Amino acid sequence: SDEVRRVLSAEVEKVLSTWIVVSGTAEVTIDGKVTMLSENQSIYLPLGCVHRLANPGKILLELIEVQTGSYLGEDDIIRIEDEFGRA
Repeated sequence: SDEVRRVLSAEVEKVLSTWIVVSGTAEVTIDGKVTMLSENQSIYLPLGCVHRLANPGKILLELIEVQTGSYLGEDDIIRIEDEFGRA
């Protein structure tokens, strides 16, 4: 199908993250700016940014997320929109 899977739109207040694409293509939106990433590319998510991850391709998207910060709890995530009902 031509469906694009958008996993999550969220904001975090205390966690800095870097996403590294292992396979597939990632469509990353940070504060409204869209960036396409492919295998072995990465992107930095600055503190407090509103971000979204989508898989626009047909290949399974696999990525590694590296988090740093003073607090790494899940309750730091402000879910804005989520196709899986977690918002």
